[in-house]
Amino acid sequence: MRLETRIRSLGMGVMASNGFLQFKRNGARLMRKISGQPSELHYFHQVDDPYSFLVVQHLQSFVEDYKLPLRTHLVSNHDQAYQGDAERFALWAYNDAKTIAPFYGEALPIPKISETNKKLSLPSSEQTEIANNLLAPFVDTPDFAEHAKAIGRNLWHGHNLEIPKDDYKRTATVLKQNNKLLEKLGHYRGGAFYFEGEWFWGVDRISLLRARLSEEGFATCQTDNADATHQLMAEKVLKVAANSASNVTLEYFPSLRSPYTAIGHQQVADLIRRSGVQLTLRPVMPMLMRGIPAPRAKQQYIIMDCAREARAKNIAFGNFVDPFGEPVKRAFALYPGALNLDRGLEFIGEYLAACFAQGIDIDSEDGLRTVVENAGLDWHELHIEAAKCDWQNVLEENLQAMLCAGLWGVPSFRVSGGSKEGSFSCWGQDRIWLVEHEIALRSSNI
Repeated sequence: MRLETRIRSLGMGVMASNGFLQFKRNGARLMRKISGQPSELHYFHQVDDPYSFLVVQHLQSFVEDYKLPLRTHLVSNHDQAYQGDAERFALWAYNDAKTIAPFYGEALPIPKISETNKKLSLPSSEQTEIANNLLAPFVDTPDFAEHAKAIGRNLWHGHNLEIPKDDYKRTATVLKQNNKLLEKLGHYRGGAFYFEGEWFWGVDRISLLRARLSEEGFATCQTDNADATHQLMAEKVLKVAANSASNVTLEYFPSLRSPYTAIGHQQVADLIRRSGVQLTLRPVMPMLMRGIPAPRAKQQYIIMDCAREARAKNIAFGNFVDPFGEPVKRAFALYPGALNLDRGLEFIGEYLAACFAQGIDIDSEDGLRTVVENAGLDWHELHIEAAKCDWQNVLEENLQAMLCAGLWGVPSFRVSGGSKEGSFSCWGQDRIWLVEHEIALRSSNI
């Protein structure tokens, strides 16, 4: 294994470890005690962020269910370097939040359609500035959540907000201070909770936040179920019947260096086998190797979040050999052969397991051979088949298909066919339940 691979892998392993998580928690707890402050739950709200609109609907339940102060902070839009694809990010975020909103709470208001280009009119910078000024006086008050929801509804509906009389400069100062606090504590976007060394972003992590607060002893006597939000969501999700989706097509866009793909791959594979859906496998080059930036704070949060998700779901994760660079290219050079031999999904799964869970040295021929054999493939036969294809063209075609779906990261999914017209696309291992819901809607059992 090359030295640079070993160093990156060790760093990733440290960040993913439970020991590092406890270190972060204990360090934050110690600093809080030294300052003489009580334990507090912090929530960072961004008025023009659709995910914040979903999260703020759940704030009051934290006040009722946990005996610790809730501090609210108003922040502004994060740097484009954290967005991956600045041109696509805003519309993708709105569409994703709109899709999951009915499962988690109040539906997201639908913005107006522009008269000029017939596209959704997302909140303008001027209306966002007014919304911030309207909401700023209610920060850290018991009425914050209700005012945030009301202002958010008007903002997303495209209603012209009444210009407040308060000083805009004071609100701008508050936003700047809170953005610095957000960065200091190690995060980069609104719609997120922070509690003593640990971040929980979006409605998808509310159940884990509730679990931690309950473990720490902050639950009131009325709180008898820390996972109520997740259970409420799950009751609305359709499950696909066995072998009922042969008339539905699932395009699956994984990557060989994606921790979120790694922890979700087996769930995707199980869904494919269980449902009988027609699979079109479309792996793509890792984002960083396509020139898409990922600042340090984002990389650390991704690794720690994946590790936390893996522990919660009892998924093997954390024994890393980072495949960045040449190891990924060598594996992708073999992938078309695995696909021709009808073992493409297995090859992807075994490679991800080797990199993120088993610590197999995929930077060596012996390690790559182990992956190939674990996928049920013959080393020599695979090379013969792989030589028949141009793997770079295959990956480029997959990437263009993903971009055409309005997505740019992995794992991504596109569902088509069945009893519905058009296609449905989504992104992330947090949306595998939504992929199954969509397949069920289109399949023969509905």
